[in-house]
Amino acid sequence: MDIFLQSPPATGAPSSSTRIGGEMRTTAPSQAPSSPLPTSAPSQRPPHCAFPSPRRRDLLVLPAAALALSLAPAPPPAAARGLFRMPPQRLANRYYLVRAGESMYEEQGVLHTNPVAKTSVDSGLSPAGLRQTARAALELQRIGACEDDCWIWPSITQRAYQAAEIIAAANGINRSHIVPEYSFLDARGLGAFEGKSLDTLPELYASDSISPDLKPPPISDGTPNESVADVFVRVTQLMSILETQYSGETVVIVSPDSDNLSILQAGLIGLDLRR
Repeated sequence: MDIFLQSPPATGAPSSSTRIGGEMRTTAPSQAPSSPLPTSAPSQRPPHCAFPSPRRRDLLVLPAAALALSLAPAPPPAAARGLFRMPPQRLANRYYLVRAGESMYEEQGVLHTNPVAKTSVDSGLSPAGLRQTARAALELQRIGACEDDCWIWPSITQRAYQAAEIIAAANGINRSHIVPEYSFLDARGLGAFEGKSLDTLPELYASDSISPDLKPPPISDGTPNESVADVFVRVTQLMSILETQYSGETVVIVSPDSDNLSILQAGLIGLDLRR
């Protein structure tokens, strides 16, 4: 079970990295229109007339509608923060990145990333995964991650959602603050590596170190074959949503695999994705 932490320090503070529980902790600098009026068209429109003639009742309504529009206050300027880019100049929120515990498939030493079965019971936490998640939840409690309340954003994948519920229970977080993420946090699709042994992962990562754009070989069972760059796009979209939806909040991101979190962390601190 891995816990990565992101927290915004005072403005202008440099980025730094520390380790908590054997994992890296990174700190990034913080930073009514009117309804259409009923009209009745004449049986034949004069050639020079662009619109049908209104009825008398419409003529009485039009001035009131025009007055209402002219007196309506101008909408305030949007307070948009702009397009989220990696690495960000600052973060509006504090983030804790949690890798869900061991899954049933991982217990068997098998790679399983096909999103079709991500909500299946077989994609849930193994007994060891449940213990790992409990330890992570207590660690979050110990460091006061959700002391002032927090939002928990897990992948809808079974093991990640189970982990989110355990974290919520241990930290006294209402289940209404668990927000399932349906696609951006999916496990990285490994293509032809699907169903192979976990021992084959070094082969995949060797390819990643050459170029973040290299994809695993495809497979015909519907499992995506995603490059590091593909996952980078997904996690950037996730951060764009979180940074727009919240401000000054604490968000616990729970991922079903570590690739999502490693790539997200690399993006946040500006590392070369080949690393």
